[in-house]
Parts: sequence; structure tokens; C-alpha cells
Amino acid sequence: MLGSLPVRVLDDRHRAEALAILDADPVSNVFVGSRVHAAGLDPRRLGAQMWGYLRDGRLTSLCYSGANLIPVAAGPEAVRAFAERARAQGRRCSSVVGPVGAVGDLWEILAPYWGPPRAVRAAQPVMATSDVPDVAPDPSVRRVRMDEFDIVYPACVSMFTEEVGVSPNTGDGGVLYRARVAELIRDGRAFARIEDGRVTFKAEIGAVTPRACQVQGVWVPPDLRGQGRSVSGMAAVVGEALRGIAPTVSLYVNDYNTRARAAYRRVGFTELDSFMSILF
Repeated sequence: MLGSLPVRVLDDRHRAEALAILDADPVSNVFVGSRVHAAGLDPRRLGAQMWGYLRDGRLTSLCYSGANLIPVAAGPEAVRAFAERARAQGRRCSSVVGPVGAVGDLWEILAPYWGPPRAVRAAQPVMATSDVPDVAPDPSVRRVRMDEFDIVYPACVSMFTEEVGVSPNTGDGGVLYRARVAELIRDGRAFARIEDGRVTFKAEIGAVTPRACQVQGVWVPPDLRGQGRSVSGMAAVVGEALRGIAPTVSLYVNDYNTRARAAYRRVGFTELDSFMSILF
């Protein structure tokens, strides 16, 4: 029993209940699920708070409140409760992201207090596959080694800046972002094709649970785009992920990025859901 308040900050006593909610939709919830599977719900280990919404004394909805604000399985009542808590504490996140309906409703309540955002990504299809691609993988795409960090990091910065609109080196000089890239390399979840000291394709597996993983940071240098590198490169990444990381591979992409969506479909991804992101 979590108590009588409709929204509570959860801890490890509620881990099983939270995971049951997250694992009910392992693809859409892969980011939050990966954090809880790895760190539990203690805010100090999680690096965020996990808010829980109760209905008739039962935990029914979650909201991850950290660098991102992410509602999970949140209907209208839960969204209103989460929005009130977020409004009361003030904006501490750099983005609000999640299913279109919940994020749209959440933002409608928060916008008068938190706006204007730097960008709104209104529709981002969530795509996934559990099948080995039937297109040929690029045999030169492989896991990145730590001694290649200085080769790969500039490509990661270029991808991030192009996608988000600001450099990850802004603010702390890139300390946190460098640490995250290094962590992914050490964990064997950074993939690239490197030719003559230059990254010509890259992608990372950013979130992992026992049931799904999420590809992020897919990037090809602008002068090499349109040559099919993302198709063969992603085929290699998906194959490796299915063999040794998780039984389902997912990602989400901006709806206006028609070239990327077409490439992912060729690799075998299908659209399952749609996200919305509010960026600050």
C-alpha cells in the first residue's frame, strides 16, 4: 500500500509494481525501463525521481522526473496530477518526452508556466523490429574501441548538435556527454564504420532492458548521405543487437525525416507508437 496521496515519490519498495507497468509496453517504455532495471527506484541511484500515481490505492501510472520528464501509462487524471507536481516544483528538466497524448496534455497544462520551449517535435514515430534484417549488413560496422574515442566523439557531437539544435559541449564543456559516450563504448553499445580515421556511419544502443533496446545517435556525414550507408549500417547494428543485447530493437525518429524512416523500414522496422518531445 503506497498511502493515500495520489502522487508519491517511489522507492525500491515499489520496484516490482513499477516494472510491471513499464514492462507492459517494453518498446515505448524502454528508456525509463532501462533505468529502473539497472538502478531501481532510489532517487540517488536512479539520478531522478519516479513519481507514482495511485487510483483506489493501486499504482497505475508513472512519471520519470530527471533530465527528462517522461509520463508512463498516464491517463488524463494522472497527467493532471503529474503536471501539478511538476508546476509546483518548477522546471528542472531539459525536455518533456513520451507518448503524444500524454505529453500533449501535460504540456497544455505546463506551457503557461514553463514556456516558451526551444523546439516542439509534435510527432516522432516509435519503430521496432524483432527480426534479423533481410538486407545485407555492412561488414565494416563494428563495436567501437576505447582507443577510438577521439575519432568517434566529434561525430557524436555533430549528430547531437544537428538533432537537438545545441552542442552537448555547451554548459559544462561536454563533461557529462563525454562520460556518456565513453560509457557506451566501454559497454560495447557504440557501433561505427571508421575509414582512414573518419567515422562514416555510427549508432549507439542507448537503453537496454531484458525485453528491448533502443538505438540512438544514428549518423552519416552529410557529404556521404544518400548512398545507402544508413541501411547497411543499421542492418549490422540490428543484427548485433538481436544476437547479444535484446530480443527487440527500437528507435524513434522525427516524422519529417522521411529519408531516415524509409531506411529504417528497409531494415525491417515498423511503426508502433508516436512520441512527442518538448525541448528547452
